[in-house]
Amino acid sequence: MAQTTLSVEGMACGGCEETVEDAVGALDGVETVAADNTTDTVEIEGDVDTDAVADAIEDAGYTVA
Repeated sequence: MAQTTLSVEGMACGGCEETVEDAVGALDGVETVAADNTTDTVEIEGDVDTDAVADAIEDAGYTVA
């Protein structure tokens, strides 16, 4: 199982983390996802396409740095 960490701009609170986690978690192949607004990162475990993850995060209203 692959682990991916992406930098995400625009998360400011726990609600933002939940929005990102829900968006990424809905993708096929995602085993776990954890967003952290204090470090501006999201960690994903599973076999997923990084571009699909970035698209899901941006569709949720955040920017992948």
